[in-house]
Amino acid sequence: MDRAFDYGSKGWGFESLQVRFFYIQAANTMEKNAVHFMKKALAQAVTAEKRGEVPVGAVLVRDGRVIGRGGNAPIGDSDPSAHAEIVALRRAGKKIGEYRLNGADLYVTLEPCLMCYGAMVQARIAKLYYGADDAKNGIFSSGVFDNVQHVFNHRIAVEAGLLAEPAAAMLSGFFKARRGAGAVERDGLENRYGE
Repeated sequence: MDRAFDYGSKGWGFESLQVRFFYIQAANTMEKNAVHFMKKALAQAVTAEKRGEVPVGAVLVRDGRVIGRGGNAPIGDSDPSAHAEIVALRRAGKKIGEYRLNGADLYVTLEPCLMCYGAMVQARIAKLYYGADDAKNGIFSSGVFDNVQHVFNHRIAVEAGLLAEPAAAMLSGFFKARRGAGAVERDGLENRYGE
C-alpha cells in the first residue's frame, strides 16, 4: 500500500512499502553476491599460497559471471607485474576478446597497489571491492591516491574491508611462517604484516 509523506511542504512524493521492500531485498542480494565473489577471491589467494606466492587473490565479475580470476604469480612467472589483479584482468581480456572491461567489478583480497589500480583504470573497471588494507603499498591507505587521482581519466567506485579479517589473517600467517623459515629477506618478499 502506498501512502503520501510530507505531502505539502516538500512537494509531491510518496513512500511505497512495496518499493522499500524491493530495495531492501536488492541490497541484501547485492551484499550476498559481493561476499560470494570475495570468497572466490580468497580461494584464489589460497591457491597462490600453495604455489609459494604471497596469498592474494582476485576475481573479475561482469553481469553476475566470473570472467577472470587470478592469484599472485610474480615468483612463479618471473614477472614483477603478475599481481593477482593484473592476472585476473589479463585472463578476462583474453576470455572476452576485449581490452576494455566496462561494467566489470573486481574483487581482490588485498588493497591494490598503484600499478594495479592504474591497470583497473585502463580496463575501465566499474567497482573495486577489496578486503585487507595495505598501509605500506595500498593506493588508498598509503595516501598515494590523494596525490595522483587527478591523472586518472576514469573513476572506480570502491568498497573497502569486505571479508578483511580472513584476508588479513591469511597474509599474517603466510609472513609469520616465512619469517620463521628465514625466507622473507632471502626471497625478497616484503614483510607487510608483522606482529
